[in-house]
Amino acid sequence: MKGTPVQGTNAQIVARCLKRHGVTELFGQSNPTKITLACIEAGIRQVGYRQENSGAYMAQGYGMASGKVPVVTAQNGPAATLLVPGLAECLKASHPVVAIVQQISRHDYEKNAFQEMDHEALFSGCAKWVKTVLTADRIEDYIDMAFTAAAGGRPGPAVLLFPVDLFNDDTAYAHTLYRQESLGRYPLDRTAADPEQVRRAARLLMEAKAPVIYAGGGVISSGAQAELREIQESYHIPVATTMMGKGSVDETHPLSIGVSGYITGKRGMAKFLKPMLSEADVVLLVGNRTNQNGTDSWTLLPKNAVYIHIDVDSMEIGRNYEASVRLLGDAKLTLAALSREMAALDPTLRRSRRAELEQQIAQGRARHLEEIRDVTEGNTRAPVMPERLMTALEPYLEDDHILVADASFSSIWIANYIRAEKKREFYLPRGLAGLGWGLPMAMGIKVAQPGRKVFCLSGDGGFAHVWSELETCKREGIDVVCVVLNNELLGYQYYAEHAKFGANTNACYIHPVDYAKLAQACGLTGLTLRDPAEIDTVLQQAFAAEGTVVIDMHTDDRCVPPVSLLQTAAPQI
Repeated sequence: MKGTPVQGTNAQIVARCLKRHGVTELFGQSNPTKITLACIEAGIRQVGYRQENSGAYMAQGYGMASGKVPVVTAQNGPAATLLVPGLAECLKASHPVVAIVQQISRHDYEKNAFQEMDHEALFSGCAKWVKTVLTADRIEDYIDMAFTAAAGGRPGPAVLLFPVDLFNDDTAYAHTLYRQESLGRYPLDRTAADPEQVRRAARLLMEAKAPVIYAGGGVISSGAQAELREIQESYHIPVATTMMGKGSVDETHPLSIGVSGYITGKRGMAKFLKPMLSEADVVLLVGNRTNQNGTDSWTLLPKNAVYIHIDVDSMEIGRNYEASVRLLGDAKLTLAALSREMAALDPTLRRSRRAELEQQIAQGRARHLEEIRDVTEGNTRAPVMPERLMTALEPYLEDDHILVADASFSSIWIANYIRAEKKREFYLPRGLAGLGWGLPMAMGIKVAQPGRKVFCLSGDGGFAHVWSELETCKREGIDVVCVVLNNELLGYQYYAEHAKFGANTNACYIHPVDYAKLAQACGLTGLTLRDPAEIDTVLQQAFAAEGTVVIDMHTDDRCVPPVSLLQTAAPQI
């Protein structure tokens, strides 16, 4: 193979390889310094975070919103350890990221060098692939392997460790580069399921009495929304989604059940439609991990149904519900193949059931709207209920607005009360569902989609993890609208402790903080919302402002989302 001779430092070769993979931004805090400087020289922007965990969350959001493999960088030692939460979330939720981590000099290994630790062991539990680059002539090979590992198969994190002596070398060497392909987008390799199994699945769905589709985050990662919506509409099959799958189908469609799983307690959007899942005779799972929350602790889906499972990871197929038909492959290609097979079959049965299904769903939605009326319309006195705010947001949201939430209650409010319609997209951290993701994820998404509006909802507990990134918003010119639900309480923790143990620990309480002033101190817009009568005024100001806006919304600590376990311990309001 004929290579391309180039002259450059080892760090410049790294930058050149990253450019080949389409990298235009990296999330970092200067280290590894020589590599970062070389990237900046090559036209790659460094988005400088304040702390590594936030940087990993930014990278995750960037990748999800761009379809590109994001890059996050960090120094060895304590900085590297702070990448672990973000990488672990990406591993569990199947999002690609390449982490470039500085390593000590090769000749200092095992000598207790400054911030030395076993980084390969550190990352082994939160990444798909971890390697150390030991020689300059393998730089492009290892970078390509990292992008392949991150974007190939089931996406996830890949970690490259770069010894500082190798990349601090200022010598411009003669390198020969042999690789030309760009591997920086995902899914990298799309494969369709076995055609015979696809035909079996098509027959089962078309002949079933009560089939249902339960779509997970794999639909979004694969970009398979159009294919799923085609099956829903053309073959008259109702579709429910997990929280990660929200946006897979338009929730105004007459055959959309909405977000299901563990959020089907009082005021849950799919509460009155649970029988469509629990009484189904054929269930098509698409990119769905069948995890605890998505199945309401494995009680939601029927034990005696026939299961068809589409997933890119064979280990997920049939994990908790034995699959009669295993469809190993990319969701987009496999759903398209399934649709073609269904088109060749008699549609009479499916078509004959549609009117009845639409009526059932319409009645369920009407009952839901009636059940939530007290909190969406009856909240006329301070403080503001989250449900009231979510309802008031609708007129301010664009058709392609991007909705982001932190974990815990925030994700549930967004999933349950903001409709997935038109081109709206939803980004909720549901891999490990840790606190602190909301604002930095929204920031990364905005970097990836600068022309679209981004709204973020965070609780005061989650926001406390990442206050410092408000400075990043100002410095980097990132503009998002972020509402902080200020109830001076770690709500999920508080109510879960009462539900399980009848008491709560002292860490559940949060001392009063003025979040609007925090934003103002960083040169951003900070607004305070205390009364329902002020909602429109505050939202108008927020969406008209330039730059990041923080709305400090004082809310009631008795507001509990539709999680049955928590509602048993919550006072009624």
